Amino acid sequence: MKPLRSIFANLPSGLLYSAIVLSAMYGCGTSQATPGAENQAAPLPVLQLSNVPATTYREYNAAIEGRVNVEVRAQVDGILEKIYVDEGAYVKAGQPLFKINDRLYNEQLSNASATLQAAQANLEKAQVEVDRISPLVKNNVVSDVQLKTAQSNYAAAKAAVAQAQAMVGNARINSGYTLISAPVSGYIGRIPYKTGALVGRAEPQPLTVLSDVSEVYAYFSMSEPDFLKFKNNTEGATIADKVKHLPQVELQLADNSIYPQKGKIETMEGQFDKTMGAVSFRATFPNASGLLRSGNTGKIRIPEQFEQAVLVPAEATYEIQDKVMVFVVADSNKVSGVPITVSGKSGNYYFVEKGVKAGQRIVYTGLERLHEGAVVAPQMMSLDSLLKVKPL
Repeated sequence: MKPLRSIFANLPSGLLYSAIVLSAMYGCGTSQATPGAENQAAPLPVLQLSNVPATTYREYNAAIEGRVNVEVRAQVDGILEKIYVDEGAYVKAGQPLFKINDRLYNEQLSNASATLQAAQANLEKAQVEVDRISPLVKNNVVSDVQLKTAQSNYAAAKAAVAQAQAMVGNARINSGYTLISAPVSGYIGRIPYKTGALVGRAEPQPLTVLSDVSEVYAYFSMSEPDFLKFKNNTEGATIADKVKHLPQVELQLADNSIYPQKGKIETMEGQFDKTMGAVSFRATFPNASGLLRSGNTGKIRIPEQFEQAVLVPAEATYEIQDKVMVFVVADSNKVSGVPITVSGKSGNYYFVEKGVKAGQRIVYTGLERLHEGAVVAPQMMSLDSLLKVKPL
C-alpha cells in the first residue's frame, strides 16, 4: 500500500486541494466528547425555606408639603423699595418682609384726611344752621320749610363725613399694604423680584412662598386594589375608623434613608381620581428640626405584621414576563421553575403568599447556569444563617 504522501504527490493540483479538505473534515469528525459531560450535576448553593415572624412594608410614593404654604403677594401696585429677608431664612409671624414705595399712598391718605376735615366743617356749619332756625320756626318767625331744608343739609353733610371717613380708612389700608409682613412663622422660599422691580396685584408670581414646616404633610395615593385590601383587613366600622386604626408609618427619603420620626395617617380624600384610579391619603410627621421642606419627595412605608411568613431572597428569583420565578429542587435534585406570588418585600427579601412553602428547597444563586430539568449538586444552607449575614 502506497503512503498518503506519495499518493498526494501524483494527484493533479485541483484534486490535491479536495483531498486535503476531505482529510481535514474526516479528522475533525472523529473527535469524541467526554461521555456524560452535559449530565454532570452543577454544585450550587441551595436554601431550605422556613417560616419566620417578620414585618413587611407597603410603599407608596409621597409628596411633602408644609402644614401651611402661603403665597406672599403685593396687595398694592408700586416699586419694591426694600427686601428685609433672604431666601431660606426663618421668620416669625408679623416680621417685615418687603417694603413698597409708599409716597403715592401717603399722599392719597393726606388728601382723604383733608376731605374729611372739610366734610366735618360742613357738618358743623349745617348743625349751626339747624340750631339757628329751630327757635324761629317754633316762634312762627319763619316757616318750617326752612328748617326742613336746614335739616336736609345737615343729613347730607353727615353722609359726606361718613364717606370721607371711609376714604381715609381705605387710604390708610393701602398705605399699610406697602409694608408686607409675614402672616405665619416659617421659611422663606425663592424671591423672584429684586429691589426696584415693579410689583402689584396683577403679577403672576408671588413675592415669595412662606412655609410653616413645624409639621409636614406627606400626600400619597393608594390604588383601588390596595384600598380594597386596606378596607377589608383594617379594623373599624367606617373608613374614618379604619384610618384611625392604621399603625404609625415611616417616611423613606430620596436617599433611601428612613426619617427618624414616625408619622400618622390622618385623612383620606373623599373620592377616587378617575384618571389615575387611585385615592389620596395624608400622613402627618413632626418636623421640629426643620429637616423636611415643602417640595421634598419620598415614600410612605405602611408596616404589615406576619406571624409566620415564607421568606425568599431576591437573588434567588428571576422574572419571566410579569411573573416572579424560583428554581425548586426536587428529591431527585432536579430543578423546575415555579412562579411565586409576592405579598410584600422587606429589604432584600420577598414575602411569599403562594408558590412555595416551608420545607421546600430552592436554588439560591447561579440561576443563569440552570434550565428546566437540570440536575444540581446541592450545597445546603439555612435561612437562619443567611439572615445573620443579610438581615431583614
